[in-house]
Amino acid sequence: MIETTLNQLTQLLQAKKTGADCQIVSVSTDTRTISTGALFVALTGEHFDGHDFIEQAIQQGASAVLVSREVSASIPQMIVPDTRIALGLIASWVHQQCETPTIAITGSCGKTTVKEMTATILSRKGSVLFTQGNFNNDIGVPLTLLRSQPEDDFAIIELGANHLGEIDYTTRLVRPDIALVNNVAAAHLEGFGSIDGVKKAKGEIYQGLKPGGTAIVNLDSQGAEYWDEVLRDKAVKTISATNPQADYCVSSVTLDEMAYPTFVLHTPKGSCEIHLGIMGLHNVSNALAAAALAMEAGVRLDDIQAGLESSRNIAGRCDVFRLTDSVRLIDDSYNASVPSMLAAADMLGQFSAERWLVFGYMAELGEEAPELHRQVGEHAAKFGFEHVLTYGHDTQVISDICHGMHFDSHQDIVNYISSELNKESRKQHVLLVKGAHSAGMSKIVAALKEKYA
Repeated sequence: MIETTLNQLTQLLQAKKTGADCQIVSVSTDTRTISTGALFVALTGEHFDGHDFIEQAIQQGASAVLVSREVSASIPQMIVPDTRIALGLIASWVHQQCETPTIAITGSCGKTTVKEMTATILSRKGSVLFTQGNFNNDIGVPLTLLRSQPEDDFAIIELGANHLGEIDYTTRLVRPDIALVNNVAAAHLEGFGSIDGVKKAKGEIYQGLKPGGTAIVNLDSQGAEYWDEVLRDKAVKTISATNPQADYCVSSVTLDEMAYPTFVLHTPKGSCEIHLGIMGLHNVSNALAAAALAMEAGVRLDDIQAGLESSRNIAGRCDVFRLTDSVRLIDDSYNASVPSMLAAADMLGQFSAERWLVFGYMAELGEEAPELHRQVGEHAAKFGFEHVLTYGHDTQVISDICHGMHFDSHQDIVNYISSELNKESRKQHVLLVKGAHSAGMSKIVAALKEKYA
C-alpha cells in the first residue's frame, strides 16, 4: 500500500475525525494482521462487530481506527456512516494513485483459473498484483486493491458475486482497463433468481470500465440483450472456442491420455500451438480467455504461449495426485456449478481405467436444484462410469441415474473407496472428487491422501 495520512483519508471520506494527524502505512480489517502504523477498519456484520476489537487493535499497534460510531479510544479515529463503503473508497483511491493497468474478471465458473493463467503470462513481463484466494467479494476486492504499489506493472482483480449489484459496486472501485465475463451459467440462483439475473449481474463488470476500456466478450456464453446497451460505447473483443469468426479462437483441439489439451490459438497478432499444462477440455476456453486478456494488455504472442504452457493446476481445481502406482486422484473439490460438473464428467470420461466419479452437491441453486442435479446425472450416465458415488442433499438423483451409490457421510465414502481399491489393486484407477465448497468434498481428498501417503 502507498503511505498516506489520516488527514488525507479524512478529506477523502468527508469523515469526522478526532485526535491528531498520523501516518497510515497499511489498512486492516483483522486484528491478527495489524502492524504498527495501520488503520483498523471496524466492519460490522450479521454475526460480528469490529468495534468490539478496537482495544485489541490498539494493543497490536494500530495508529488510528475507522468506525461507524464514536468510541472511547486512545488513538485517533475517523467516524463515517458505513465502514464497509469507506473501506472501498480508500482502496479505490489507493489503487488509482498507482495508475496500474488493470484487468477485471468475473464469470459463473473458471474465473480463478483464468486469473491464475493470466497472472502467469503477465509475470513474464513485470510485477503483477492479483487476487489471492477467494478475496473476490465486496470486502475482498478492496483488501486486494489496498495491496497496490506504484511498482506494479499489471493488476488482475477477480470479482465474484451472489446477488445483483455486487459486481456493479466492486467494478466501480476497480475501474478496470480491460474486463471479461468468462461465462454465464446456473450458479448462485438463490441470490440472482434466474439465469437472466446471472446475465445481468455478470454484465455489471462492463459498466465500470474506464473510458476507452476493452470488454472481452465470450461468444459461447454471452448475456445477449442484457449487455448490448452497456457495450455500445466500449471497445469489444470477442473470444470463442467454437466460432472461428471471433477475434480470439482455437482450432485443432486434442486431448492426450491424461486429458491435457493441445490446440492452436488464433489471435489478431498471429497463431501458435499451445500444449496446456492444466488438464481438461474446459480449460481450453479458460486459456483462450487468458490469452485475450494478456494480449489486450500488450503482451506478445510468444510470451502468451510460454505463460500458458507453464501454467499449472490450482489446489482444489483439477489438481492431480498419484496415491499409488495404480491409483490417480483428481482433486476438483474447491467448488461446483452445472458447467463445471459437466466438464468434470467429460474429463473423467477421457481416461481408460476404472473411473470413479465422486460428486457432492451444488449449492445455492434454489428451487431449480433438483432439476439441475438431474441434468448432471443424465450427462454423467452417458459415460458408463464404473463407480459413481454421491454425497449430500439433491445428489442421490445422480447416483440413481448412473447406477451408483449415495452416502450420507464423507467417511463412509472414504471407507468404501478404500475397500474397493483393495479388492481391485491390480487395475488402474482414476478418482475425480468434486462438489460445492460447502459440501466439504476436500475432506474426502485429504483422507485419501493421508491413507495412501
